[in-house]
Amino acid sequence: MSNQENKLTPIWGKYPDIFSSDDSDMDAAAILDLISEIFLTGDYYYYLINICTQSLSHQHPNIIHIHGLEIVPTGLQEIINLIHPDDIPFVLSAEEICCAKINEIGVEHLKSLKSCYCFRMLVSDGSYRLFHHQAITLISDSENKMVSSLIIHTDISHLSVKNNYIATVMGINGRHDFYQVDLAEKLGKSDSKCILTKREIELLPYIAQGKSSIEIAKELKLSQLTVRVHRKNILRKTNTCNSSSLIKRCIELGLLFYTQIIDIGLITVL
Repeated sequence: MSNQENKLTPIWGKYPDIFSSDDSDMDAAAILDLISEIFLTGDYYYYLINICTQSLSHQHPNIIHIHGLEIVPTGLQEIINLIHPDDIPFVLSAEEICCAKINEIGVEHLKSLKSCYCFRMLVSDGSYRLFHHQAITLISDSENKMVSSLIIHTDISHLSVKNNYIATVMGINGRHDFYQVDLAEKLGKSDSKCILTKREIELLPYIAQGKSSIEIAKELKLSQLTVRVHRKNILRKTNTCNSSSLIKRCIELGLLFYTQIIDIGLITVL
């Protein structure tokens, strides 16, 4: 199968207003400048996809040792081959959802949006680990269509080993868009998710930030007693005993998202 005949090609072909047929390149120094602003500590790598040729460039060396590869991959299909077969349907659905939302927002905002979702990938020891995928437009043409995209993969198996099957499009560079679609039920992956009240869900990002009940009460204009009761109920309903286990559990349940964890600074940024 050629680089231009992978499973994502038909999806991208549905959105001609987003994807360009131009061919261009980007200076490596500019890529590193962008990475330094957004990247996380831990096992990660990045690469660029040329949309026209669907070839890869500027591959970070971590891609070799994380996946146990003999040579650096040069085509998108080589990356797709590393994804767990059971997660391929989700990847295709998530990519289409993200493309549709970006198209709805408007191609003129392409460089201020990124798409995110998770899937399992084969690693060097022969097992599969959960990775967080981020895609950001780096180069666009005169019509604002995507020429080249930066892809960032981060091993998040220390946070969760279970995919929540959620696709996200969020704003960057000053935009504050935040759209999420839960695809678990559509894909037959629905689990008995924990049911929290709207107020309890509202507390989760504050708990993830390590805020005390006093601080949360002040932020949400609630009494300290009310916040303490909510926290106790949240731990009980999620069957967790502390904030650390609660965060991991809520990521698995789709109640708290990896993108939120990044944004609130719980994970150190380089």
